[in-house]
Amino acid sequence: MIYFINALTLSRIIFAAVIFVLISNSQSYNLCLFLFALSSVSDYFDGYLARKYNVTSDFGEIIDPVADKILLIFILIALSINFSSYLVGFLSSLIISREVWVAALRDFNSRNDNSRATKVIFISKIKTTIQFFTIFIYLAGLSFEKNLMLIIGDLLLMISALITIYTGYLYTVKTLYSDN
Repeated sequence: MIYFINALTLSRIIFAAVIFVLISNSQSYNLCLFLFALSSVSDYFDGYLARKYNVTSDFGEIIDPVADKILLIFILIALSINFSSYLVGFLSSLIISREVWVAALRDFNSRNDNSRATKVIFISKIKTTIQFFTIFIYLAGLSFEKNLMLIIGDLLLMISALITIYTGYLYTVKTLYSDN
């Protein structure tokens, strides 16, 4: 079972590259939407199955959030290229920068026996859900050629960027002011 769960997680990394190529070449948005929806569902099920069958692993705990970040980064960059949008590019850069910053904080805290400062908080789960929902809206807008969905995607990306920056701020404060 653990191999299946890890395969689900790793599939997000593979799908990220495939979706990137398809979006960047303005090809088969329907397939992109399907692969992204499949990736999002796999994100839920790998965690659910690991907990249900009590087969968590260090590899899974490390690679799961990495796979989410790789999927997010690949698609945000591809959308920025596809739309030739400074807004999407700038907001994506903010989101990606926060993800790198928090990864660095986690490494720092791990080295200093302070991992609890960057333990995943509930609002970060909401952040990931909003990020993935935003990407879904963008891909649906491209698939069905609905400009209104793309405008909604822009608004959701702004909200997503704000929440993303806020969670980065929370982790930074916890790191700097922890009792360790």
